[in-house]
Amino acid sequence: MLNAAFVVLGIAVLLGGVLAVLHLREGAAPPPLPFGALHGLIAIAGLALLALALRGPPRGVAQGTGSFGTIAAALIGMAALVGLMQLAARLRGRRLAGMLIGIHATLAVGGFVVLLAYVLAG
Repeated sequence: MLNAAFVVLGIAVLLGGVLAVLHLREGAAPPPLPFGALHGLIAIAGLALLALALRGPPRGVAQGTGSFGTIAAALIGMAALVGLMQLAARLRGRRLAGMLIGIHATLAVGGFVVLLAYVLAG
């Protein structure tokens, strides 16, 4: 289950990178809303899989990484909240601020890297 969560979240990270590049191009129209919705739905599915995986037996305690799964879930959950803020701004017709995109990306990639360490250490 943990590996499935990692793969699904990896796909969401890749889609998010494409979205960021499309959005931050100068003078270009923002990316299509369905593409962003797909990114969000995949990320939420990955977060749900991660939450289910964390209910299982403890892992990584001997290596000192026992709390990495919880930390990754918290960071990815915060990224999801910022993503909802981005969706709300987009639905109101406002252009997303680069700072908001940066905060979202920092939380998501940070959570993904911690999850990577958790997966590899256990």
